[in-house]
Amino acid sequence: MRKIILGAFILMGTISYSQDTGYFFGGLESNSQWLLDDDDLPFIAPEDQFRSNNYFQLNYTYGKFTAGIQYEAYLPSVLLGYSPTWENQNGVGTYYLNFKSESLDVTGGYFYEQFGSGLILRTWEDRQLGINNAIKGIRVKFNPTAEVDVTGVYGQVRNGFDVSEGVIQGLNANLDVSSLMKVETIDVKLGASYVGRYQANGANDSIPANVNAYGGRLDFVLKNFYGGVEAITKDPDVIVNEGTISSAQHFDGTALQVNLGYAQKGLGINSTFRRLENFNFYADRYAEGNIYNEQIVNYIPALTKQHDYLLSNIYVYNAQPRLLFNDTEKRAGEVGTQVDLFYSFDKESTLGKLGTKIAGNFSYWAGLDATFNSEDQTYDAKFIGEGDRYFRDLNIEIKNRWSSKWSTVATYQDVIIDKGVSLGGPLGVQGDIRAQIAVVEGTRRFEGGKALRMELQHLWTPDDRKNWAAGVLEYNFNPAFTLYAADSWNYGGEDELHYYNFGGSYTKGRTRFAMNYGRQRGGLICVGGVCRFVPENTGVTANLVVTF
Repeated sequence: MRKIILGAFILMGTISYSQDTGYFFGGLESNSQWLLDDDDLPFIAPEDQFRSNNYFQLNYTYGKFTAGIQYEAYLPSVLLGYSPTWENQNGVGTYYLNFKSESLDVTGGYFYEQFGSGLILRTWEDRQLGINNAIKGIRVKFNPTAEVDVTGVYGQVRNGFDVSEGVIQGLNANLDVSSLMKVETIDVKLGASYVGRYQANGANDSIPANVNAYGGRLDFVLKNFYGGVEAITKDPDVIVNEGTISSAQHFDGTALQVNLGYAQKGLGINSTFRRLENFNFYADRYAEGNIYNEQIVNYIPALTKQHDYLLSNIYVYNAQPRLLFNDTEKRAGEVGTQVDLFYSFDKESTLGKLGTKIAGNFSYWAGLDATFNSEDQTYDAKFIGEGDRYFRDLNIEIKNRWSSKWSTVATYQDVIIDKGVSLGGPLGVQGDIRAQIAVVEGTRRFEGGKALRMELQHLWTPDDRKNWAAGVLEYNFNPAFTLYAADSWNYGGEDELHYYNFGGSYTKGRTRFAMNYGRQRGGLICVGGVCRFVPENTGVTANLVVTF
């Protein structure tokens, strides 16, 4: 397959050159760090102080065909906190050949796909998190009419420069009911999905070789109201903990997500309810629970507000869908809700003339209320119940534009998080961390694209590492050139540390270069609700992005 696709890529390039048709597009991204000793953290730089993750992507389109290839190099070592799977590796990471017509879309090689919200299947790349679970195989999309589309996938999930042992197959169908029935008063769409994993069980017939998941969903829009529901069930499978099967019993899994919202000019309300019971899904059964999100088949982000500030990102939630059944910890999944409120004052009102906008968010997540029988290794979970609280966040944000030159943002957050979620270890037994965070941000704009932005932040907590104070000062000399200085001061505990950072960025055309020096606070770093752990470190980092 690889040789065929590369050959097709070269052939189309030759045709393009001779007929002066088609075009190339792609990009280069390089992320590097130089780690330095820091006695105050304490942090001792490893022997391989220089680390770099690099990606070069080249695509070519000719007529209805598109081919692409991505070369990756993690040399001499992978960035700190990334999976050792990438350590000191380089080579062709992905490649594909695609044909697309009005009703047919066929891809061979590596591809990314999502069914529904991603609860049952989502493959994607996030270089900041070190995730790339592209499927290597074939994908076919068919649109026989404007109201119907069907997608089929078959292949193996990427695992470093190799692929998973398990084979994934899936089928997804969407139907635009309102368009088909020619109904204009309400927009209704239906969807159905199937995803299966086949993985040989050797001589052990007690391990299921085939594990299938089935899902259905409904989405609607009625005037100012909108909503949707998605429900999924997964076949019984073994429980794996740290690469070892930890229970002789087989357990099925379920997922339910409900969204409801209302939107009109100046007002928006959105709410989400989700319940997950034993709903991890991996391309290799033995990959379950790995901390690097490797070989994961479905997408389960934390449904909480994604904060932008230094201190509001210390106590972040990571979704807890797993079933664990051992002497140390027993849990069956999570259940919770998130509600967002957005309001903009009428422009004719006093606050409206100041461009006042208010955003409020509430989220609550708890473990399933379940009883466990250790003797026969069974459990029973209530639909909601009164499980251990894992996370609660209540926050409000107020934005004002005082003039064409001045704008401010004020944020207050009250958060409670289980210590096991934030610091690691068993959940529901170590107690909570309670914290309040206040942030004030101001921006002053000048002529010629110049701007000065300042942030003042504070976090109060009697728990964990006690209080924090932080500040950020950023100056844009023009739209292309920016410098900043930031510091997060942890005080009130046994050690008082400053996590300082100095850096900047420069953009010219399609090229952007950024560099900074400072300390990295250890903990979870999250993108889109998916997280990875980063150890504390000190050093210089650089980022180069070129697109063409």
